[in-house]
Amino acid sequence: MPGPAPVLNIADYAGQEGEYCVLSACLPSRAPVPVGILLLDQQHDRLHLKLVREWEELENQAIDPEDREVLEQLSQDLEAKARAEGGAAVMSWLDSNASWAIRASDREKVSIAGVRRTLERLYREHVASAVEPFRTHLPLYSLEVAAGPFRSNQEEIEPEDWVEGPAGLRLTPEMFVATIRGRSMEPLIPDGSLCVFRHNVIGSRTGRLVLVRNSELADENRFTVKRYRSEKAAAEDSFRHTRITLESLNPEFESWDLDPDEEKYEIVAEFVCVLAED
Repeated sequence: MPGPAPVLNIADYAGQEGEYCVLSACLPSRAPVPVGILLLDQQHDRLHLKLVREWEELENQAIDPEDREVLEQLSQDLEAKARAEGGAAVMSWLDSNASWAIRASDREKVSIAGVRRTLERLYREHVASAVEPFRTHLPLYSLEVAAGPFRSNQEEIEPEDWVEGPAGLRLTPEMFVATIRGRSMEPLIPDGSLCVFRHNVIGSRTGRLVLVRNSELADENRFTVKRYRSEKAAAEDSFRHTRITLESLNPEFESWDLDPDEEKYEIVAEFVCVLAED
């Protein structure tokens, strides 16, 4: 079981009813192997899925190239079918037609407290996915970050779970995942996104998207994410900030200046990428 991580819990929001099923690969002469989760948001008829990323082997057994090609195409095919016909229609189609290389389990009811969080939890529970901290997975913190005004969090900011990192990104111990609420950083960061951040911002911060903490607000755990801009002037052997601006990306939302001499603002981390959207 992974130990404590060096970082930040996402507050639950009102649950809604959904259904899920487990997809299994049923290849010749082998027992079925769970390979993914389909989660149906019944309220919006939207289908969300998470399948294994590496199809080269399943449970350490090599896969025939033709079978692997079918499996690798599966996610795209299901997503396209869901866009065209709706999520409920795809689930019903699987109930009747998934019987060869891919089989779907009986559907189960689930309360959705955040689509991506629920999907990740079901994936961990039903699909074999070894958690290797900072190699395959990153800590998910109980930190909700505002894309707008500073957002209040619980006093205890603890790692809540571990989530699989994005494909192609080299993970490091400085990275963590948190949720963004608000629209001021759209379209780059949609409301409800799970985002990857990196501690220890090195070098010039100007132009970067950063996680800022205001230590003097209420519970002392208030954060926002903005684009950082600064102007500097020479001061003896160094320099001093003459202006610091936190910029919104969405023109519908204002940016604001910080007092360069105030010490209550702390740059906690820099934005790396969007991991998933709710």
